[in-house]
Amino acid sequence: MDGRRVHVIERDLAEPDRIVGELLQPGGYLKLIELGLQDCVEEIDSQRVYGYALFKDGKDTRLSYPLEKFHSDVSGRSFHNGRFIQRMREKAASLPNVQLEQGTVTSLLEENGTIKGVQYKTKTGQELTAYAPLTIVCDGCFSNLRRSLCIPKVDVPSCFVGLVLENCNLPYANHGHVVLADPSPILFYPISSTEVRCLVDVPGQKVPSISNGEMAKYLKTVVAPQIPPQIYDSFVAAVDKGNIRTMPNRSMPAAPHPTPGALLMGDAFNMRHPLTGGGMTVALSDIVVLRDLLKPLRDLNDSVTLCKYLESFYTLRKPVASTINTLAG
Repeated sequence: MDGRRVHVIERDLAEPDRIVGELLQPGGYLKLIELGLQDCVEEIDSQRVYGYALFKDGKDTRLSYPLEKFHSDVSGRSFHNGRFIQRMREKAASLPNVQLEQGTVTSLLEENGTIKGVQYKTKTGQELTAYAPLTIVCDGCFSNLRRSLCIPKVDVPSCFVGLVLENCNLPYANHGHVVLADPSPILFYPISSTEVRCLVDVPGQKVPSISNGEMAKYLKTVVAPQIPPQIYDSFVAAVDKGNIRTMPNRSMPAAPHPTPGALLMGDAFNMRHPLTGGGMTVALSDIVVLRDLLKPLRDLNDSVTLCKYLESFYTLRKPVASTINTLAG
């Protein structure tokens, strides 16, 4: 938006199909507004989220987000992650100074300790290089590029098992549902007008096998008896349908090696347990911090000075990031 030339290289421009990044907290929605991107949650059948309902030992209670001071439009939003990503990409591609390209970045180009750009492979397998005064690395939780930019100490406390419940009426409409179950929590939240995402937290790194039926058995015998009775049938039907997916939950503290010419962002840089759905809020908040830091700088070419200047990014992001990370932990 500041008239800078931006070259975005994405590994795959097809619509992603993921079981995370589906709930945007009101704080994240406020950041979208600050970035002028709030229409990215429109036209994707996204659902408003006004708070959480908690369930434990047969009792339940509702916690509303404190939204009284805000415009009526401000609330959480939940949606299909891929639809939201495609809207963001369309928005980026529509800007005249943005070049969006599908390609796999194979390495960072480094010269005397400064990152000068990237080497990447196009869809057709052509090896190309792209040079820039600032390379922002945000290649997600499985990042191949962060090695030289941070201390990648990743903890995997548990796994999420994901299901989609169809035409299921949650006990509290437009709320996230957290069941404080044994041995660990279960989440439910709407991702469209007809679908509810269920995420079951399974502690440890080994989950029951999906292929031999162990997982279905675990979900029916251990998990199902602990969920609210009104959604029991939809849950069992979703298990029987069999589209069960798993994803390791990761957390990684922000431990950067400030490197001239490059900056690490998103899950490649800092992750927290996804239980509280705070990941996108941290990412969008970080983007606002970075945008505001870069705004007064017309020239990004003095990489050493820029690197020193951008060290304040790590301090300025803390109030939001460390709060959400702590809550998630």
